[in-house]
Amino acid sequence: MTQRIDKGLIAEENAKLEGYLNEDYDALASKLARQNINIDEITAKAEAFQIAVPSWGTGTGGTRFARFPGIGEPRNIWEKLEDSAVINDLSQCTERVSPHFPWDKVDDFSELKQFSDNLSLKWDSINSNTFQDQAGQEHSFKYGSLSNTSAESRELAIQHNLDCIEWGKTLGSKTLTVWVGDGSNHPGQQHFQHAFERYLDSMKTIYAGLPADWELHIEHKMFEPAFYSTIIQDWGSNILAAMELGPQAKSLVDLGHHAPNVNIEMIVSRLIQFKKLGGFHFNDSKYGDDDLDSGSLHPYQQFLIFNELVDAEYRNQEGFGPNYMLDQSHNVTDPIESLMNSAASVQRSYVAALLVDRVKLSEYQYENDALMASNTLKQAFNTDVSPILAKARMNKGGAIDPIAVYRASGYRAQAGEERPNSGGNGSGIV
Repeated sequence: MTQRIDKGLIAEENAKLEGYLNEDYDALASKLARQNINIDEITAKAEAFQIAVPSWGTGTGGTRFARFPGIGEPRNIWEKLEDSAVINDLSQCTERVSPHFPWDKVDDFSELKQFSDNLSLKWDSINSNTFQDQAGQEHSFKYGSLSNTSAESRELAIQHNLDCIEWGKTLGSKTLTVWVGDGSNHPGQQHFQHAFERYLDSMKTIYAGLPADWELHIEHKMFEPAFYSTIIQDWGSNILAAMELGPQAKSLVDLGHHAPNVNIEMIVSRLIQFKKLGGFHFNDSKYGDDDLDSGSLHPYQQFLIFNELVDAEYRNQEGFGPNYMLDQSHNVTDPIESLMNSAASVQRSYVAALLVDRVKLSEYQYENDALMASNTLKQAFNTDVSPILAKARMNKGGAIDPIAVYRASGYRAQAGEERPNSGGNGSGIV
């Protein structure tokens, strides 16, 4: 088993920076006090914030052309959990891990639960995989899974999702996330309505297998691998399916799964309004579903999304309680570093949204003062909340500078010695 980050090293590195952090924190506290904001209350909320790490994100991703495995990549779910524990040791906001089955399937899920408990990790949403055929699979998903014209293929996909629920119950999860690549690549290939009907019939069987305290999250995606039409292509089809299934079915928003320039924050507001916002897969994109590090390109958009989320929290919106998860692919960076960076980026957007003066914003909105309403948001966004994030990490035993401590630990080099590259690692997405 790979070594964890030494707590002594974290304390030693923090000691070098704590004095500077306190100065920056006190300066920010004084600035926020002039706005009648108590910095310690904001820091407490930052400490409570959590975002899940995707098990597959701990490995190097790839492209349609090639995949270049990194040093010491995790080869199985056990090693993915070890890396996830390191991320949480340093960031202190990623205590949950979201697995993907059958990639992360094991013979004894009770043993896996005990292993994660020993690492102080919890389990987030269970992700099913019916977008590829597994070795020895009797009926193919080449032409779809839950919407396939073949009843045998649909039954296989349904059973896999029901199995995921059972595995999730052992792990302590409360959510099943279903994304399918079903669709068509040629006009006329598929009858749109009949395909959607088959999908809904399949999902109704899965929904019936949910425990009473679980949610079913439906994930939409505009395209890929189907390029002409996709079964659940946007939030409209998503919420229609969720409404058809029942109150335990909700919509999941992946930031990279929309058409270019779509107003995602407005979609979030609509889903909140109708109690159908299940959760998020946070990432960033330039061209499509790029799965870049969260906030690396569009930090203001990410902030605007959290403005809607914090607004719902502020108003005690009924039925509001979404899951937050990262979903990204790393080709040229250390996945552990990128996931820590992204977790901090999402946490930063949340904290900045907490600084919005909601009373003034509401007044400007009712007065139709577009400029001042916009400036109210920008004032919060432009506030550097780095001292709050660092203080929150330090208060919980994490690192003031997570990447610096990680590099000083030599964890990646040691992982490389203990995990020789076999050329067939099960981490990352190609």
